[in-house]
Amino acid sequence: MALSGALYKGRGELRIHENLDDLSADLADYIAELSEVSVKERGVFAVALSGGSLIGLMGKLREAPYDKTVDWAKWYIFWADERVVAKNHVDSNYKLAKEGLLSKVPIIPSHLHSINDSVSAEKAAEDYEFVIRQLVRTRVISVSGIIDCPKFDLILLGMGPDGHVASLFPNHAALHEKDEWVTFITDSPKPPPERITFTIPVINSASNVAMVVTGSSKAEAVHLAIDGVGSEYTSLPASMVGPTDGKLVWFLDKAAASKLDGVQFSE
Repeated sequence: MALSGALYKGRGELRIHENLDDLSADLADYIAELSEVSVKERGVFAVALSGGSLIGLMGKLREAPYDKTVDWAKWYIFWADERVVAKNHVDSNYKLAKEGLLSKVPIIPSHLHSINDSVSAEKAAEDYEFVIRQLVRTRVISVSGIIDCPKFDLILLGMGPDGHVASLFPNHAALHEKDEWVTFITDSPKPPPERITFTIPVINSASNVAMVVTGSSKAEAVHLAIDGVGSEYTSLPASMVGPTDGKLVWFLDKAAASKLDGVQFSE
């Protein structure tokens, strides 16, 4: 690991890795530890996933020792964003996670909470929020003590080169949604256009948020989001991620971290 555990400019903890294999190993450890703590404290582990390269980087959870030591039966899986497409569609985050991880570990199928893909994006968002509200009532998901929001044990996010997180894109109205837990967009700048997404207040109500970002194409957005510079900073979705009563950890490879101010890499 090039740099570990540094609290950086109030923007969370940085874990910068030499390569993707080291990052994946650290990410698996981190998730397994949070799972153990949450199951011990609450009896369940409510985790929200996103798409992109994240699922591949979580792949070591399928392997020893985690395949046996993680209490998979206590996991409840949600999606921080999803494309409104069929579950077997190539663009489905559900399909990506199911094939890449969830079908390889003994998670209880009824604990996978995917969206209703047979309705409009607006209705899918409304239905998904209803499901989450029901599970908050039964305390499968905790509730924030600060605002009317669910408190997920862990939300795992990637980030695009434009600084988007989940399906919250720069300069999009959804970025400023404060009342809904789950909102929708029909004009995503990346295909497919119709998506549902957690809102910023829900992301920032989580106990733990992990931002998993790799590759040189993300380096400028990482710099803007973490160093807090530039006129784009305030409109950058990634810069708005910061748990109110929780912990933020950035998992970066050296390429993604290459433009950070003042970060020295060990040889």
